[in-house]
Amino acid sequence: MKLIIVESPTKAKTIAKFLGKNYLVKSSYGHIRDLPQKEMGVDIENDFAPQYVIPHKVADRVDELKKLAKKADGVILATDEDREGEAISWHLATALELDKRSKGAKIERIVFHEITKTAIEKALANPRELDLNLVDAQQARRVLDRLVGYELSPFLWKKIRRGLSAGRVQSMALRIIVEREKEIEKFKAEKFWKININLKTQANKKDSEFSADLIKKNDVKIEEIATLKLFAGDYKIKKTILADEKLAEEIIADLKNCRYKIENIAKRETQKTPPPPFTTSSLQQSAINSLGCSAKQTMVLAQKLYEQGYITYMRTDSFNLSLESLLSAQKTIKKLFGENYGLKNPRFFKTNSKGAQEAHEAIRPAYPEKTPEELKTILEAGQYKLYKLIWNRMIASQMSPAVFNSVKIDIFATKKTVKNIYALSASGSILTFEGYLKVYADKKNNTIDTLLPEMEIGDVLDLVSINSEEKSTSQPPRYNEATLVKVLEENGIGRPSTYAPTISTIIERKYVDKNEEKRLYPLEIGVLVSDVLTAHFPQIVDMQFTATLEKDFDEIAAGAKKWVPVIRDFYEPFHNNLKTKTKEVKKEEFQEKMDKNCPDCGGDLIMKFGRFGKFIACSNYPNCRYTEKTGEEKKLAEEFSGEICEKCGAKMAVKKGQFGSFLGCSNYPACKNIKRIENKTGIKCPKCKTGDIVERKTKKGRSFFGCNTYPACDFSVWNKPTGEFCPDCNSLMLFAAKGKSKCSKKECGFEK
Repeated sequence: MKLIIVESPTKAKTIAKFLGKNYLVKSSYGHIRDLPQKEMGVDIENDFAPQYVIPHKVADRVDELKKLAKKADGVILATDEDREGEAISWHLATALELDKRSKGAKIERIVFHEITKTAIEKALANPRELDLNLVDAQQARRVLDRLVGYELSPFLWKKIRRGLSAGRVQSMALRIIVEREKEIEKFKAEKFWKININLKTQANKKDSEFSADLIKKNDVKIEEIATLKLFAGDYKIKKTILADEKLAEEIIADLKNCRYKIENIAKRETQKTPPPPFTTSSLQQSAINSLGCSAKQTMVLAQKLYEQGYITYMRTDSFNLSLESLLSAQKTIKKLFGENYGLKNPRFFKTNSKGAQEAHEAIRPAYPEKTPEELKTILEAGQYKLYKLIWNRMIASQMSPAVFNSVKIDIFATKKTVKNIYALSASGSILTFEGYLKVYADKKNNTIDTLLPEMEIGDVLDLVSINSEEKSTSQPPRYNEATLVKVLEENGIGRPSTYAPTISTIIERKYVDKNEEKRLYPLEIGVLVSDVLTAHFPQIVDMQFTATLEKDFDEIAAGAKKWVPVIRDFYEPFHNNLKTKTKEVKKEEFQEKMDKNCPDCGGDLIMKFGRFGKFIACSNYPNCRYTEKTGEEKKLAEEFSGEICEKCGAKMAVKKGQFGSFLGCSNYPACKNIKRIENKTGIKCPKCKTGDIVERKTKKGRSFFGCNTYPACDFSVWNKPTGEFCPDCNSLMLFAAKGKSKCSKKECGFEK
């Protein structure tokens, strides 16, 4: 009997279903060796040799696998196909001493993109040896990140406060968020005027009215007249936008007395092709926007779908699809929608990612013929939604293009007494064939028809109205997880497997938080950490430098570079700079001096950063331990200054813990009485009708809203309630992204 080792028990169970009694499938439950937790674990003097250990919690598992390996006729390592998976297989081979087995059977390594019977059988028929280049690439990343983390983090502890951390990719992501926040703070809104011109045909038939854009004034483009540079966010430079109010008024006065005549009509058929199947980053972006999942939640759901054999491997940057899946997709498309919706030849996509693993596949359903509806009762709700998203996108990528009839009309506006000639344009389209839009339509694929009335060249039009609206330029929007992933990918920072953990880390470290619209914004400590790293360790938070390192890892994986020189070239200048900065940078630089003295010892009071934020302390610490609360804590202390402990009669004090501020007895530890400080929303609980909805926090510090009578009432929601109720089902409405609100009852789906 041969032993097959994979990482996850779910994956082991799925694979075992396809194999006979000649195979035993076991799980390693992830990594069985890693660098030690409480020390560097890298021998810098000996070519950065990593000093791996087997954690105590997995020792029994390793012993069990060792015994099974000794009895087996052969060992097959079937971990994931990426660098991490290759490294896990290498660690297994080393820890289980597979090269010393008495029977001398060969160690086999198999890889597959999907967990299907065909894929497993094909992999078993074509085993290979361990790819040590992939192992070295993973090892290089692990060692480099350990060097940065273990040397740079203590610098932050000494200069700012203990408990802070710095990482190569996470620090770059933090800087991107911080710099956007600074752009927002510096932003100054500027006024502009948006002109909308409504015309109608003289036939005066029903639906004869339409809207036209102002293009030119005397052959000069309007956007050239409007010299205002607008941020390309909510408002891009549009043909009908003017920066000068006086100019806008002059043009409007002219247009009111102009004669409008059609100069040209261009009609053509246009096609819109579908987007490619998902990669890791595009799946995360789409799931965040469409399903409201975080990047981490998306990857957890995708991992489960993969391990159960429903989708292909979910860490990829390739658009490739296997021939079998393409044939299956065509059969499914023609069966479900008809011949016209299929393709004669498969559609192929070329990735823009320079480091894409073209041997890999895009994320797709393992069996394209299995529709989401067939799996609805089998999958959990979140898994079903994600599978449907993946299935729709892959099937759409192999469907006919959507077809539109498009019309563009050029209009001249002239006035006898004025030499000015204005050029206007109107365009419209009507969807004549759905094509792939029958399955997949997103925000980029606007399927709403813009109809124009029937017109001919030379027709004179009547002016209905000219509307001039004063607006202001919009500030840059904060990133959400989707847009941050997009920026990281576009700049070559990190790889598919790193996006989700990177974002989770900076949130868990309290460097960044999310607002009610799920937009990321930096917290005060995050801004300070980013500023310190940018000022003193610019390479660590430099986009180009970080992207270059990723290319180095890719070249190591391809066998074009050795990993030790890459690490040495990075480490030596980094370490020398760190030694210099440790001497030069003083802790006092980050401690704001207050304009008052300590009431206990007369020393200077300074503003410091603690575990839970800013506080005022005496500069003579530890000889003097005087402190003062600031900000929200100070307000709370004043608010609850008269609160008395009902158990011992002592004063209650405002304290801060893992889950936020609370009241604790000042007689602690003699009296351990505590009370919750509730951040009330002013909304009654819709479930028990007696409690109040208050803001609470999870163990990881994530905010949610629940009834304050818990555990008597377990009502809770992630988003903040608006206080309104759904007109469809009368459930509580919640704040959602982009100023919208949604029903708290998922089955309802009402939004406004």
